[in-house]
Amino acid sequence: MSSLTLFRKVAVAEGISYLLLLFVAMPLKYLADMPLAVKYTGWAHGLLFVLYGVCLIMAWQEQKWKFGKAVLIFLASLLPFAPFVVDKKLKDEKSK
Repeated sequence: MSSLTLFRKVAVAEGISYLLLLFVAMPLKYLADMPLAVKYTGWAHGLLFVLYGVCLIMAWQEQKWKFGKAVLIFLASLLPFAPFVVDKKLKDEKSK
């Protein structure tokens, strides 16, 4: 498996974990008094976020991306739906 393929899979998983954290676990914590939802979802998201960074570096080196592109892809991990956009763009680039 190429590092790009691995990165795309991790990016989607990280994006899903971020959405779960924001739209499921946080409301459960504050509206249903269930703080463990944030604890476990946050832990999983944190692990996936670190893995996203590591896989990004591997894909950056393998694909020989410019620094600016790698920075933009990293910044995408900070926005809730952006990892899915990144995945689609990388998929489209790969098919060209």
